[in-house]
Amino acid sequence: MPVERSFYRWLRCHPGVTFFLMTASFLAFGYLTIDLVHLLSSNAAFIVRHGWVALISGGLLQLGELSLTALIAMVNYLLFRLCEKALLQRLSSVARAMDSQ
Repeated sequence: MPVERSFYRWLRCHPGVTFFLMTASFLAFGYLTIDLVHLLSSNAAFIVRHGWVALISGGLLQLGELSLTALIAMVNYLLFRLCEKALLQRLSSVARAMDSQ
């Protein structure tokens, strides 16, 4: 059986805060990913079309910023899934306890 991390145990013990954190991470993920694919493809097309001039003009910096945004969005998604798992595990253990009574 895998060892649970203290943060995961804390999430399981505080379902209200976990639900709030899950909602906040869901909203942050949604906000960060709006038009992200479109912006990345436009940036890549700009760099391919104009080459070195595009990189000097800020295309490389913008590509880095978009990549960082994607990374932060992924962290929010993982946090959402962790909260989801903690809540579902807590709910299933409560249901099992009620069934055994």
